[in-house]
Amino acid sequence: MNELSRAQIRDLMAQVLKNQDKELPADDAAQLRDIGFRSLDFSELALRVEDETGEELNFDAPGLRRIATVGDVLDFLVELAQQQ
Repeated sequence: MNELSRAQIRDLMAQVLKNQDKELPADDAAQLRDIGFRSLDFSELALRVEDETGEELNFDAPGLRRIATVGDVLDFLVELAQQQ
């Protein structure tokens, strides 16, 4: 299994947004709704993380409800990847 750093996950998130002609702000406190990052984008990002790590991410809906910022996404995925 390959572990991904926060910076690597941030790069993957930027790629997901770039595919939609959107830009990932440098500020981790940026609100997802303000940058147009939707649940479908999160799913695509999670799949990219799985592809990179070679491991399936297991998470539940309650954990997703607390995600509101770029930093929340990064923290959530880093934590999940480390649990694998």
